[in-house]
Parts: sequence; C-alpha cells; structure tokens
Amino acid sequence: MYAILKYIKGIHPGKIIDRELKKQNSNQRQLALAVGEHPQTLNAIINGKRNINTSLAIKIEDKLGLEEGFLMTLQAHYDIKIIKKDESYKPNLSKLRKNTFWDTTLDKIDWKLMRRAVITRVFAYGTKEEQEEIIRFYGKDEVERINKLFPAKR
Repeated sequence: MYAILKYIKGIHPGKIIDRELKKQNSNQRQLALAVGEHPQTLNAIINGKRNINTSLAIKIEDKLGLEEGFLMTLQAHYDIKIIKKDESYKPNLSKLRKNTFWDTTLDKIDWKLMRRAVITRVFAYGTKEEQEEIIRFYGKDEVERINKLFPAKR
C-alpha cells in the first residue's frame, strides 16, 4: 500500500473506487446495494462531493478486494491536502490594514480568485508594507504583470 500511496496521495478516495468499479466491470448501484448503502451516497463519494467514513470504507475495501485501511488513508491525505491548500494560500494578514479593504473583511477574500482586485487595490491605496507583503505573496512577476495591465488609480 505504501509504495503506491506516494503516487496517489491527495486523491479523493472516490476516484479509486470509481477506477476499481470500472476494472471489475461493476457499477455504483451494485456496489451500493452490496455494502448496504444508498446509491446516492456512494455517487456523492465517487464524485468527490462527500467524504468516506470508516465503516463504509471497510465494507467497500472488502467488496473491491482493496487492502484494509487503504481508502481511509487516502481520505486522510486528501483532507490534509485541502487544509494545507486553504490555510497556506493567504498573505500575512497582520501586515494588511482593514482600511485598505474597507468594503469587505479579510477572511472573506478568496486570495487566489481575487488576485487582480487585491493587487490593484493595495497598489492604489495600500502602504509600502502592504505592497511588500503582496509582492512577497503573489511574486514580483505576477504583481508587475497585473499592475502593467491594470495600472492603479488614486
């Protein structure tokens, strides 16, 4: 299990279940009935919209011939990936003033999606320290590219 884990670490266990079903020429409904679960629940897991729980993972592993604990190990690594992604993709908020983002709160900003708006706002209204933090966070090349395309207006 550990040899393959380094290649698939961070993948939702639903992807592996789906792959195994295809390899065994089976379908979600058959598996759901075999493990005593609602087909909608299994579908949500396979589509990555729902996490798998331990008891269901054990039943599915048994039916699909997977090593015990494999799906829960994948789920744990997937959860870690999601948490790291969410927590690490934020600038140092202690260096940003609430005044610069007067129309929202810092915790509601999607720093990845709103990159252009953040950069242009900080370079239009921010302090030198805020600008330095945004350069550190997004990278000098990205900040220069956005500032060239959308010059800050004061």
